[in-house]
Amino acid sequence: MIGTSPPPWPSRPALFLDLDGTLVEIVEHPSLTRASARLRGLLPKVLDSCGGAVAVISGRRIDEVDRILSPHTCLAAGVHGLERRGPDGRVSSFAPSEGLEHMRRKVEPFVARHEGVWIEDKGTAFAVHYRNRPELEKDVHRLAGELQDETPPDIEILLGHYVLEIKPGVADKGRAIELFMAEPPFAGRTPVFIGDDVTDETGFRSVNALGGVSVKVGDGPTLARWRLAGVDDVLGWLERLVSR
Repeated sequence: MIGTSPPPWPSRPALFLDLDGTLVEIVEHPSLTRASARLRGLLPKVLDSCGGAVAVISGRRIDEVDRILSPHTCLAAGVHGLERRGPDGRVSSFAPSEGLEHMRRKVEPFVARHEGVWIEDKGTAFAVHYRNRPELEKDVHRLAGELQDETPPDIEILLGHYVLEIKPGVADKGRAIELFMAEPPFAGRTPVFIGDDVTDETGFRSVNALGGVSVKVGDGPTLARWRLAGVDDVLGWLERLVSR
């Protein structure tokens, strides 16, 4: 049962944060996303409150995370864990799967037929965005079902908020969190993960297994044990916690 009270704040938290729909509002095009002044002012306080044990766990590439949160730089896992910047500051990534190009050729005709639908190349993965054509949701879900029969075994398909993600299955947000939790400054702390999308469910599952605090932003079924309504509520909750 999901909690109706505000999520608890552990005495020694390790904080993991999704980006779009969690820390920043979803906008018309991903390139237009910027951190609010409120978020930029809050991030250093959050880092201090958590002893530096803060990481952004995003579907975006890490360089995009950095652009949005500038001038701040956080530890991060990008492209659902296919990229990772650890405490040593180095970015590592999985090699692109050979099956990825095969899947891209399969979705390109659909994209070409529908104005306002476009492909975002993430290097190790790609995403089909249709946020400007929400009426196509049933068609996109139908496409995802058709693709399942032709998907190579090392590739997985994720359906998020007005996006179809196609990526290697070797990494996900849950495994990214588990890797961070195995090393300083996260080791020995209680994980807290806040996310808003279906792609965050693996993170909720891992955090629950570690005895942590999982928080779903917005509506919809979830493995998370607590819920916040939107970005404003996430920032407000973090502000109250760091000011205690």
